[in-house]
Amino acid sequence: MSLVRAPRRTLLAVGALAAALTLSACTDDSNGKSGGGGDTNFVTGTGGISTAAKGKRTAAPQLVGKDLTGKPLDLADYKGKVVVLNLWGSWCAPCRAEAPYLTKVSEETRSKGVEFVGINTRDPQTGPALAFEKNYEVRYPSFRDPIGKLILKFPKGSLNPQAIPSTIVIDREGKIAARALTALDDKQLRSMIDPVVAEK
Repeated sequence: MSLVRAPRRTLLAVGALAAALTLSACTDDSNGKSGGGGDTNFVTGTGGISTAAKGKRTAAPQLVGKDLTGKPLDLADYKGKVVVLNLWGSWCAPCRAEAPYLTKVSEETRSKGVEFVGINTRDPQTGPALAFEKNYEVRYPSFRDPIGKLILKFPKGSLNPQAIPSTIVIDREGKIAARALTALDDKQLRSMIDPVVAEK
């Protein structure tokens, strides 16, 4: 009996996540009203970028899996660096719009100790995602997360990804410093990354 219920619960959880992501997929919410307030310890600015002050940040979850080519990928390998985590799908028009900016800024900031890592989601096959990376000259790895299991690891009430695309900046201590729930250009990306890079 329990063997039957466990998969059903898993399917229900995955179904709930898929429904939530469907509602928020490919959003372009730049009104700045998402999240923040209450006792969440983060503030959402006018550009839709939410930030948490140093000392009031939530630890990023442990993300372990494989990249789009099947190689092991572990977020813990980037400890001590500023990490820009981008949630994307090859099918998502706003993701395509922001891809050139992500590529550009990843190259510009690498020498400052910034590493970009993607989370590719809702792509059942790797072919379209690999073609996306080739087309936009994406040189950083992406977790393969077709049903959103890694996304569920982010703590509720934190600066967690709630839309596709979402971008999260993780500080050198492994804590979530900033989040955007919309496609970004290079200036917006730098406005999220540069203050975290400057922290001592």
